[in-house]
Amino acid sequence: MRALARPVTAAIITLTTLFGYAPQPVLADRGTGVPPRVRYDSAAVITWEPCPEDALVQCGTMRVPADWAAPYSQQIEISLARRPASDPSRRLGVLMVNPGGPGASAVTMALDVESVSTEVAERFDIVGIDPRGVGRSAPILCDQALVDTKPAPMPVSESGFAQIATFNQRLAADCASRSGPAFYHADTISVVRDMEAVRVALGEPQINFYGASYGTLIGQLYSEYYPRNLRALVLDSVMDHSVSAADFMDQAAEAAQDSFDEFVAWCARDSRCVLRGRDIKSIWAQLLERAAAGTLIDPYDPPSTLRAWDLIGAAFSAFYDPQWYSFAHYVQDAEQPAPAGRRARMPVDLTPHSFPAVVCQDWSLPVDGYPGYRERLREMAVRAPQMLTSPLVLTATAGCLGWPIPPSNPQRPIQPASGPVLLVNARHDPATAYAWARQLTDKLGPAARLLTYEGWGHVAYSHSRCVSGAVDRYLFDLTLPEPGASCPAIEPEPYGVG
Repeated sequence: MRALARPVTAAIITLTTLFGYAPQPVLADRGTGVPPRVRYDSAAVITWEPCPEDALVQCGTMRVPADWAAPYSQQIEISLARRPASDPSRRLGVLMVNPGGPGASAVTMALDVESVSTEVAERFDIVGIDPRGVGRSAPILCDQALVDTKPAPMPVSESGFAQIATFNQRLAADCASRSGPAFYHADTISVVRDMEAVRVALGEPQINFYGASYGTLIGQLYSEYYPRNLRALVLDSVMDHSVSAADFMDQAAEAAQDSFDEFVAWCARDSRCVLRGRDIKSIWAQLLERAAAGTLIDPYDPPSTLRAWDLIGAAFSAFYDPQWYSFAHYVQDAEQPAPAGRRARMPVDLTPHSFPAVVCQDWSLPVDGYPGYRERLREMAVRAPQMLTSPLVLTATAGCLGWPIPPSNPQRPIQPASGPVLLVNARHDPATAYAWARQLTDKLGPAARLLTYEGWGHVAYSHSRCVSGAVDRYLFDLTLPEPGASCPAIEPEPYGVG
């Protein structure tokens, strides 16, 4: 899971999806209870053209069934980008990439020359497929004005709880009316089948895959369903798709609280922290009380007020890089608002966003009505006394209340890996709990290896050359780090990663 960098403010774009002829897939039942293999006729092709953003990258489209269980019915168009290996003489194949979300664009990741190291770009074709419902692949579109009225997922009454479910039903109806058939089939199993169809169309006997955050779920499922077609698998900042709803929320809350505690510890040791020497937890408690009472002024948008949910979301987003310096200023300015006329600093990004059409088809998150939901909130607050919850996981849980489409890909036991898998995770990741990485490594068995980044933030490859170097070596020759291997923490610099 990955927070959006900035709130969405663009107007809704009218989507016109054209369905025409495309070669039909032939499905062969594996007889194992898992999705059947995908076999495309030789006529199936990807239509390529130079990407407008970068002529060195090829942008492609391909038609796939909207519902893989009914392959001869309506189709959707998925989009992808391919950056060819810059040293073809040393080419090792295709590296498919996904940056997570759910909602981040893999096409954009393939277009970004800095998404992987120069050495990886030399030896692999970098291919990014926007998952169905995301980016350029039959995007799920909703009325922004309606999205902006979403109630906070921390109700204090039965009626507030009911309002969340009512809103979700309205949102689902609105999104469905604007988005076409991908809305009903946005689960990650369907994404994995699309990937396999692309592999066949590319003519590649095997692929390599790097998935970050929610992209690790794509990698896990592809490895389970098509293990023979996978050469290397990197799971960076790991989702554990086998945990119960209760553990999902509790472990995520503990990870968010750990990141808050790390912020407090940093402030105590870094002279550039504007809150150094002060009782940050006490200040934070007072801010939460004022927010709950409706009297906390938004320091960057007065006289608007901040809810407790907004305050927690600000902290959570700040911990992604982490942006500790900026967040300390944010807390200071919230405690003591700037005088009128003073130019405010730019705010920390506040709230992550995820697509309930994806999450609610991939996860079963029952809460047993308002009493059960209230108990879950209480238990998370015990584990996370300052953060109270994981904003990302609570957004997902609340977003599925009343959702009209039942999960088609709920949590289930993880199958052991058949080939070498490299998992990497920051010990102090606010979004994907380090516990998930440990648990998944154990469940994948002896073929899996966990590399721990001892620092902070989300998506370890971008935070540490030690991590990226280990990932690159594995991609080149499938050499895994030693058991228990780790990379040292790098202290963050002001306003950016270390």
